Amino acid sequence: MASRTKGFVEFVDFGTTVLNLAGISPPDGTDGRPFLGKGVTASEVDARQETFGYADRFDEKYDLVRTLRQGKFKYIRNFEPFLPDALQNNYRYKMLAYQEWRDLYKQGKLNEVQSQFFQPKAPEALYDLSADPHETKNLADDPKFADQLKQMRQRLNERLKSMPDLSFVTETTLYESAFDQPVVFGQQHREAIGELIDVANLALLPWEQAEPRLREAIASDDWLIRYWALVACSSFGNQAESLTSVIEQRLQDLEPLVVMRAVEFAAIAGTKDPRPALYRSLQRATSESESLRLLNTAVFLNDHTDGRFPIDARRINFLFKPKPRSELLRRTEYLAR
Repeated sequence: MASRTKGFVEFVDFGTTVLNLAGISPPDGTDGRPFLGKGVTASEVDARQETFGYADRFDEKYDLVRTLRQGKFKYIRNFEPFLPDALQNNYRYKMLAYQEWRDLYKQGKLNEVQSQFFQPKAPEALYDLSADPHETKNLADDPKFADQLKQMRQRLNERLKSMPDLSFVTETTLYESAFDQPVVFGQQHREAIGELIDVANLALLPWEQAEPRLREAIASDDWLIRYWALVACSSFGNQAESLTSVIEQRLQDLEPLVVMRAVEFAAIAGTKDPRPALYRSLQRATSESESLRLLNTAVFLNDHTDGRFPIDARRINFLFKPKPRSELLRRTEYLAR
């Protein structure tokens, strides 16, 4: 007899569920809980009311997002809110619907809700999915939902730090240091990753509270702290004007990815032309993963700064030869079109 449960499951639950159905105990350290099979009851699954979601990279497009669902509420933390959802992603824009959507936006023919896809996002969002299933009305600034927002923000941070979330050390670092033993790497760097998350979350504070802490973080000896401090500054946009001089110093940083983050702020705040620093960092990048991340910013400058900073693809050079059909070539071919 068919039955249905209303509890939530997460993607990581599928692996342990298959093992449980096969009568195999999941290995120690395996993420996820089975939702079918021996020892699992419908009532227990029905009681599950929380799920975690994430986004990092879609082929050549980067955008670090984390979500938490509890009951009817969904909380979204956009760690790079200045990057619009519409940032070029080649497979999407091969579709006629996406092409028309973008064309209509450029022609000014979309309404406010339809235009959200092409605009910067809020650093955090809260949606009541029972009343707003398409997630169009952000309740994060509504005082009536302040307690719900705070509770879900805290719970998401708990989950990020408990993993710990390796994406905060950047994909380049993962390739270089963590892919062979990611669990060991995460546990060894748990405290440091938690600090990076805290720096990134300075973007959620009132500016007068965040400013002195960001000023200190931008001067840190740890390049990843500088990296996330600059992301937070770009999230504030023009509010961070008082830090312009110290941020512009990071256009000369020794780390190409730190330069990239300073480039984004300069473009958003309109303080100076950041393209020379970006071209220079692309010439200094030592890996495909580092170069691809830099090209994400190149596309952002080219497409989403009101035409102020078009990218000259002829000035994009690499220290190495990209692999055939690589995502690097997708980006450079798009910029050269």
